[in-house]
Amino acid sequence: MNVTNVAIIGASGYTGLELLKILINHPNFKLTYVANSEGNMSLAELHPSLKGVYECDIQKADIDEVAKVSELAFLALPHQTAMAYVKPLLEKGLKVVDLSADYRLELDLYEKHYCEHTDKENLTHAVYGLPELFREKIKSAKLIANPGCYPTSVILGALPFMKYKKEHSPFIVDAKSGVSGAGKKLSDITHFVNVNDNFFAYNPLGHRHAPEIAEKLGIDFSDVSFVPHLVPATRGMVSSIYMQVRGDFDPIAVLKEYYKEERFVRVRENPVDMKSVAGTHFCDIFAKRNGDTLFISSAIDNLLKGASSAAVANANLMMGYDEHTALPAIAYVP
Repeated sequence: MNVTNVAIIGASGYTGLELLKILINHPNFKLTYVANSEGNMSLAELHPSLKGVYECDIQKADIDEVAKVSELAFLALPHQTAMAYVKPLLEKGLKVVDLSADYRLELDLYEKHYCEHTDKENLTHAVYGLPELFREKIKSAKLIANPGCYPTSVILGALPFMKYKKEHSPFIVDAKSGVSGAGKKLSDITHFVNVNDNFFAYNPLGHRHAPEIAEKLGIDFSDVSFVPHLVPATRGMVSSIYMQVRGDFDPIAVLKEYYKEERFVRVRENPVDMKSVAGTHFCDIFAKRNGDTLFISSAIDNLLKGASSAAVANANLMMGYDEHTALPAIAYVP
């Protein structure tokens, strides 16, 4: 059996933990380097839930040490931090799956919504890591820009219907996410007292994922109205998408035909829910039409299909393994 040595840089956060949970049982990937910004601790100290499951030391991230023991690196780092690692890792011959936003957008859009980009050369070579859209390019890529969680749910829901969308008509997304989507660092917004028994929108019409959605769907940014909400749940995501369409078609039939070869996209006959995809790599999609108005409902686990299991699927393709190897398929139900 072929085995690839892999590293995780940025193991402290939620996506880092989910990567660990998948890779521990991956038959083709061997964890040879696990790091965060501090190091000098055990995995059980960093993630007590893994005590007695898997033991290793957490290193302080060092590019030279990563290159000595790994062939592929997962970067579970914040934007701007990630790009500082990508260039030297690629120069040392590693392949990289970057879970940050640093390589997802064209240069102008990135610098408008994030910060100055310091690795413009590799930005042009990065492949957007959505296999349902770029599977063949991913197979030969050295650098993958893992999609954002909101864009994953929206793009997969909308893709089959873009040819029916009325030109320059509004593209409205009303999305809800569990609190883990905000990351591990505590803030006033994600404090238990604020989130518990509460429900609210944040960054309405100004969220950074809106340009990513527009760019990948090939629609004008001015047509996109994206409003994310935080719900009092740990994980999961549901995106409700509204668009004006033309032509005669059955939405469920369109979905079934478009995704008939996709093992981890499930077409639902009724509106989707977060619980049925929690803990899995699945994207569940439902659609219904009323005249010229199309409603699409798409659900994913924001930490898995929206981040870590998507990263593993991309790595599988990059290294020549079956795309679906080790991807979680059993939901956290009840």
